Amino acid sequence: MRTRPLLLALTASLLCTPAASALSEFGIEGMGVVSTRADELRATLSADGQRIVWASNRDGGAGGWDLWQATLQDKRWVDPRPLSLNSAADEVDPFLSTDGHWLYFASNRTGGQGGFDLYRAPLAADGHIGAPQRLDGPVNGRQDERSPALADDGRLLFASNRTGGVGGWDLWTAARAGDGFAAPTPMAGINSAADEVDGSWLGGGRAVVFARAAAGGGAQTWVAQCQQAAWGTATLLGLSFNSQDGDTRGAVLDANKPAELVLSGKARAPRAGGLDLYRMKAPVVDGSDDCR
Repeated sequence: MRTRPLLLALTASLLCTPAASALSEFGIEGMGVVSTRADELRATLSADGQRIVWASNRDGGAGGWDLWQATLQDKRWVDPRPLSLNSAADEVDPFLSTDGHWLYFASNRTGGQGGFDLYRAPLAADGHIGAPQRLDGPVNGRQDERSPALADDGRLLFASNRTGGVGGWDLWTAARAGDGFAAPTPMAGINSAADEVDGSWLGGGRAVVFARAAAGGGAQTWVAQCQQAAWGTATLLGLSFNSQDGDTRGAVLDANKPAELVLSGKARAPRAGGLDLYRMKAPVVDGSDDCR
């Protein structure tokens, strides 16, 4: 499933900083710095709230899509820069581990096993990002792997179009195994004949927010909660822009403010230009913690 333009019909006031956007249910993230005239997709924030990393096709990168980061200064995002790990291929779907040790992402760079693969790069205390490493073991296959996300217990959640699922793209999970991950399994109860992508954990792994292909050609954002060791029926995220003729995806919790999500989209207003990043309240999670 290709990434398509993300259409959101928001009626929020213009909120540019992390501190300001926390005051409203909706707000644009980093006007002119993070959200620009280019396209921005899926953002992840560090647990200390001082760093944001996202994918963009703006000028100044190494390839078509690259990973960028900005830092917080006086409650505003500043100094947007492309990461040194970018290649002439595409780097997308960043996810910062909450322990601050790793940046996970997907790339179709040379040297992978096929299509997009999952990688991680070490993070130093001074903010330096080391050389990327393709995830070893059974997680990466000959098909595509996208949108990595880690639960508090180390479980990896990602999307893949590999065989063994229900639809073209499905969500898969893999338990932590030493320094890597065990063989992944499809998420029964969530996957459908449609495409499921851009999954991310909520409530420490007790729920999953994800995007599912919609009849209108885009995607809608859904939430599934764990109920007595099984994933319950997914429900639509109750948002005005989450319609069948829209396209919402890429929701990731703010690790510094876990009651808030950041999503990619295109609003009528506020709007920076292309696909922008928006902040909103996270849904309340009351699922059980026994889905493994």
